[in-house]
Amino acid sequence: MKILVPVKRVCDPDNANKVKVSADGATVTSDGLEWKPNPFDEYAVEAALRLNENAPKNEKLGETLVCSLGPAEVAQTLRQALAMGADRGILIDATDGQLDTTVVARALKALVDKEKPDLVLMGKQTVDGDSNAVGQTLAEMLGWPMATFAMTVSTNDGGKTLTVGREVDTGVLTLKVTLPAVVTVDLRIVAPAGIKNGATPADHKYNEGARYASLKGIMQAKKKAIDQLKLSELGIDTATSSAYPKFELPPARTGNCVFVETVDDLLGKLRTQAKAI
Repeated sequence: MKILVPVKRVCDPDNANKVKVSADGATVTSDGLEWKPNPFDEYAVEAALRLNENAPKNEKLGETLVCSLGPAEVAQTLRQALAMGADRGILIDATDGQLDTTVVARALKALVDKEKPDLVLMGKQTVDGDSNAVGQTLAEMLGWPMATFAMTVSTNDGGKTLTVGREVDTGVLTLKVTLPAVVTVDLRIVAPAGIKNGATPADHKYNEGARYASLKGIMQAKKKAIDQLKLSELGIDTATSSAYPKFELPPARTGNCVFVETVDDLLGKLRTQAKAI
């Protein structure tokens, strides 16, 4: 199976309290913050590698291709995915100001048209924008079936279909999709039994979470190809359809606390002061 996994670099989520807004409110600055792969995209890379391997034999069964949009430094993020075991990468040179959900989806569609993957596997959302929209937009543009919030994926019919367990508010919704398809993954996809591909024994238990890159993998990643393209070379409409007019940090907390003696007092303050009910 040929799997395309889009990967985005984001500011380290553990340092979210250090994010700053420019004086004019036009941009969010990342000065002094460390870049990391978007966690959900990292889970998607792990899921793709599990789908494309016979784990006990350390045998590859298909090709895992990773791609990203951004400046030249994003190649380091792709190298991390290559060190995990992905086969090659594609970097589309672009700035954050050039990108929104629609432009990213158009760019990915252009890559799909060129690479002809059997499956696009991606994180359900990024932890910076949190829009949860690229996967759905891409599937619509491609006219492909899709499953979102995947917590389990298993192959069927000789790899022609997937059974996807979707995490929903009321439990797990099971879908069967015919390839080619788009699947977005949630955290539980990297549980020990999250992926069943028919080659790795069903009783094989992976470690919890995404795999760490081995020293051998890191060394091999330096030699793996990363093709570089410009956004303008894809032949797509690069006009954005959305924009952020202004950014503001939430107001600082005062630290003050008001105690109430009765439930009626609490309800009264929620109505008249907080305007919450």
